[in-house]
Amino acid sequence: MTMNTYSPADAHGIHAAVGDQILVGGPMVGKPGRDGEVVALHHDDGTPPYDVRWSDTGRTSVFFPGPDAHVRHLHDETGPPRHEERPNGATASC
Repeated sequence: MTMNTYSPADAHGIHAAVGDQILVGGPMVGKPGRDGEVVALHHDDGTPPYDVRWSDTGRTSVFFPGPDAHVRHLHDETGPPRHEERPNGATASC
């Protein structure tokens, strides 16, 4: 599975914070996907790329999300909803 083939412009408005979970769909129907934890940001605004520690290997790599990637926000529920912080009205799937 190629993970770093997309540029930030292809990241479809995705934003993440340190501690959020990245979920990537499987390479074909019926195959499990991959998940990891965002351990570092390259941009203060939460746009890609991210340093992600993958749960299946424990290794960390630079990740540029593609169209099959989603962020599961694991932020403090007492804070403002993250979608209100997005530029241009973009929302994240939680």
